[in-house]
Amino acid sequence: MTQAPPDLDETDERIVWELTRDGRLSNKELAERIGVAPSTCLARVRALRESGVLRSFHASPDWDALGLPIQAIVAVRLKAQARAQIRSYAQRVVTLPNVLNVFFLGGADDFFIHVACASTSQLRDFVATELSMDDSVASTQTNIVFDHLSGMEHMAESGSWRDVRAAIPSVGPSRVR
Repeated sequence: MTQAPPDLDETDERIVWELTRDGRLSNKELAERIGVAPSTCLARVRALRESGVLRSFHASPDWDALGLPIQAIVAVRLKAQARAQIRSYAQRVVTLPNVLNVFFLGGADDFFIHVACASTSQLRDFVATELSMDDSVASTQTNIVFDHLSGMEHMAESGSWRDVRAAIPSVGPSRVR
């Protein structure tokens, strides 16, 4: 059962917003950005962590610099009779060394598995041996990632979580240019 989200006030939301944009902010810098005392900021961050709103803080590595220049999103579809193993399959896959993320899906595919590899041959071998050969897998489709743009890096242009939650106005076929 999903836990109801905690009631967040504007200060809490601003803390989460700023830390999402830059998880390396010191408590002093964060307090200055949101306009509260450092002691208040520290107490708020602690409460947000304890409530589960802030789960962790992450580095964003340069995969090329780590010798893993090939990224892919592998779509995985399980066999119909393997639906009972969907969670155990995901729990096994998420522990594999090349796996960055596992996304459970609704739709034709059951998972998107985001991987980083040293070469296309390592990617091929990984998909063939670690993903496709599992008895519960019906099919895989590998999509090479050419580039990745993070929305988090552009959050200053949005402004707040309220802006993110706001209804998107209907303005025609596409707002993207």
